[in-house]
Amino acid sequence: MSNTCSAESDKTDSTPKRFDITAIRNDFPALHQKVHGKDLVWFDNAATTQKPQCVINTLTHYYTFDNSNIHRAAHVLAARSSDAYEKAREKIGHFIGARLSSEIIYVRNTTEGINLVAQTWGKTSIQAGDEIILSILEHHANIVPWQMLAHKKGAHIKVVPINERGEIIIEEYIKLLSPRTRLVSVTQASNGLGTILPVREMIQIARNFNSDIKVLVDGAQSVAHLPVNVQELDADFFVFSGHKIFAPTGIGVVYGKQELLEGMPPWQGGGNMMRDVRFEETIYNNVPAKFEAGTPSIADAIALGTALDYIQEIGLEHISRYEQELTEYATEQLSGIPGLRLIGTAEHKVGVFSFVLSKMAREEAGRVLDSEGIAVRTGHHCTQPSLRLFGVEGTVR
Repeated sequence: MSNTCSAESDKTDSTPKRFDITAIRNDFPALHQKVHGKDLVWFDNAATTQKPQCVINTLTHYYTFDNSNIHRAAHVLAARSSDAYEKAREKIGHFIGARLSSEIIYVRNTTEGINLVAQTWGKTSIQAGDEIILSILEHHANIVPWQMLAHKKGAHIKVVPINERGEIIIEEYIKLLSPRTRLVSVTQASNGLGTILPVREMIQIARNFNSDIKVLVDGAQSVAHLPVNVQELDADFFVFSGHKIFAPTGIGVVYGKQELLEGMPPWQGGGNMMRDVRFEETIYNNVPAKFEAGTPSIADAIALGTALDYIQEIGLEHISRYEQELTEYATEQLSGIPGLRLIGTAEHKVGVFSFVLSKMAREEAGRVLDSEGIAVRTGHHCTQPSLRLFGVEGTVR
């Protein structure tokens, strides 16, 4: 079974693939269906992306021919599964610019990744009176784990404000830094407003203030839309979910600098994360295995590698340019609708639009759009603090 998607047919070894949106759309079988008798229009990518046929084929191929646990058996299927699983780790590292593939840890999703960092690095590094800086644009998954840690440790959370357009106020961020700052944890792109945060600048400011400050970047909403190089960003941790970048659910990634990962304790105990177990003492494995206890989502990890291959075949620069064109077009069109208020109008944003209507509740708007085959999300999008700044409890996204 071939894993090739049809959009790859225009690529040769010597020339970049032509960006053919029709061919790309044909790669996604879910888009070729009708909802309520209408062609499906999928506008819910910020929640999860549909999957190209090559990713679906990868899952089918794995379970048809290679299904086996990894790293533990002497037979051919285990060898093939292990090789594909570790090859995907290498692809992920290359995609985000990691120095070593061992800096890539598999988790279930961004949420689990942030919790892993909070419960390992955070538990050993955050002390009473220390300060953690977040932005008001954060997803709840980048708020609650740090709240839990702060409550347990007696630490304090500080919040970077935004302006009326939904943009970070850098001057206020600088004021929040103090000798007690231990961590800055921010999203690279807001899932509620679409705002792209100046994370490279924020990291550099933190480094200049105190080189010991660590920075975690939540890349869930950016990795499919913006080129990411963790070494250029100088991020200590970078986390993202596979299902936001055309891979299956149940697989995510934590990048961490090798020296940090080596100094962090394991999060969970079980198979594969240890080298020797005695009732008196357990000797833990090296990274990344130290953080990957138990049987992982093998097929999903391999399929994430296929999804990243697919993105690179198309070219993230082509995707970003096309999305920017759509963002500009959508901004113009939505701004002309009477009674529609856009929430978040940052100059630099990914293609996320949140809005409310003066004469229609968001739930009703969602139902009306669904009746036309248009899939959107309604609610607070797990970003209540930022939406409340704009006087709303939820939006149509």
